[in-house]
Amino acid sequence: MGANKYGYSGKQPVSGGFGGNSMQSLMKQAQQMQAKMQEAQQQLEETTVEGTVAGGLVTVVCNGKKEILSVSIKPEAQDPDDVEMLEDLVMAAINDAYSKASKVEEQLMAPFAALKGMM
Repeated sequence: MGANKYGYSGKQPVSGGFGGNSMQSLMKQAQQMQAKMQEAQQQLEETTVEGTVAGGLVTVVCNGKKEILSVSIKPEAQDPDDVEMLEDLVMAAINDAYSKASKVEEQLMAPFAALKGMM
């Protein structure tokens, strides 16, 4: 059976639709990107940052994923008559640590920013 008057023979192209090799290449790139992203996430988990306030009266350590790893409070920060001040210091130290962790996250995850909306 030959081609019709428009040149259509009824046969599908042999290349595989998306160009065969192009699809394999795209899948390989996606796998590489996923591996790099997992590596960056592992780095976030292993990176630690320290938030401190009031000259080190309260120190909070967290990882790049903003998981609190430790809290240290010096004895002189503890005033039984002013518990609210200590609460504020702890909160400020946590916010300082989170701010630093966010900067680390931005740096490590910058190459994947375009993918963030697709996940």
